[in-house]
Amino acid sequence: MVYPSKYSAINLLPELDLDKEKWSQIPSEESIASTIKAIEKRGVRVVRMPDGNQALAKIKELIPPGSEVMNGSSTTLIEIGFQELMDSGEHEWKDMKLMVTGENDAQKRAKIRRKTVTSDYFLSGVNAIAMTGELVGCDATGSRVGAWPYGAGNLLLVAGTNKIVPSLDDALRRIREYTFPLEDLRSRNVYGVPSKIGKCVILANESQPGRVTLLLIDESLGY
Repeated sequence: MVYPSKYSAINLLPELDLDKEKWSQIPSEESIASTIKAIEKRGVRVVRMPDGNQALAKIKELIPPGSEVMNGSSTTLIEIGFQELMDSGEHEWKDMKLMVTGENDAQKRAKIRRKTVTSDYFLSGVNAIAMTGELVGCDATGSRVGAWPYGAGNLLLVAGTNKIVPSLDDALRRIREYTFPLEDLRSRNVYGVPSKIGKCVILANESQPGRVTLLLIDESLGY
């Protein structure tokens, strides 16, 4: 089940002229199955979940008590209830984001923030998934995607099947033509400043077995 927030796509799309039919549709079962095979061939484990509730339950199952946990800003994680869980403190993990926000000294806070990309578990949304198997994430500063390539002990990516597009070129176009305008509008509303596509990561192959898991949810989630 999806829990739309004030800044979910459904609430921002009326303000923008975007092609939702092209960039945010649930693909056919055949396309989803083919995409999963392509992703797994690239060394990423895929766990398909029917809805956000069960995806959240799976996250709780995958992360052992006492683990360092950090997550990037993600509408998808908000919509499945993960951010609410972290904010509630009703878990047995070490919340690395609290360590960042709890430090008042700017230099010390920046140092802690850099260390968060090496957390035991880093969670992030995904901006686009190519049917050829590549996973793409972009961010203004890199704080959301810095853990992807190597730093995090375990990387848990969470995405709805609406992120699937035919090719890597289409994935990059999706980000420019659909994801970015939505994120830019959110940023202007929340922070009072525009966003930008500052850093992008293309996860094309993962050499460490079991390090990266994609929770692929049969719902329309995030941007």
